[in-house]
Amino acid sequence: MLKQRKILLIDDHGVVRRGLAQLIERQIGMTVCGEVGTPRQALAAIEAQTPDVVVLDISLGDYSGLSLIKDIRCRREDLPILVLSMHDENLYAERVLRNGANGYIMKERAAEEVIAAINKVADGAIYLSQEMSARLLAPTSRRQSSGFATDARRELTNRELEVLAAIGNGNKTAEIAQTLHISIKTVESHRANIKRKLGLSNAIELLQYATRLHQPRPDKPNKQAST
Repeated sequence: MLKQRKILLIDDHGVVRRGLAQLIERQIGMTVCGEVGTPRQALAAIEAQTPDVVVLDISLGDYSGLSLIKDIRCRREDLPILVLSMHDENLYAERVLRNGANGYIMKERAAEEVIAAINKVADGAIYLSQEMSARLLAPTSRRQSSGFATDARRELTNRELEVLAAIGNGNKTAEIAQTLHISIKTVESHRANIKRKLGLSNAIELLQYATRLHQPRPDKPNKQAST
């Protein structure tokens, strides 16, 4: 009898989880062992369900998937993790690999690509889109000329990205400090560093930038929805 690969889905949008679960359950050799929306639920489900693959979003409300990847790695060093996100792979793909994930795929990709990505990381390989793989393997000079290596956002630390995401979600400084368990002064320091690195002049430009960066791109609808 074919062994079923157990997939744990982590996304703070229930509709997205349900759609992805329906897609996976139609595949031979795959089953969804859990659907959760918060990091705490995710860690509990990993202990209880012992999944073969975790599929998680990079944005989990006020919590960063980057931090969750590290938390998972502390508990299960060998558990394949695939990040499925709406955010630009040019900014996040290499970063999630450094944090311990096994692959990155954007939600706009076709359903069959998502299934292929899950299978690939389950087999112990790394998954990136062909475009992203080509960029990462390109010579440094070509990456710089394309703007890939010199994108100012790539200079942000993981914590600065978390702060930027929180700003984009409309959170105030005190709220960000409480959520990330850091001081207001530290948040203000991160804000200043973000503005400097991105060449932004003031808080209004920072808010506008953060809001644009963390909104879905309307010109590229999610192809999964049509499955």
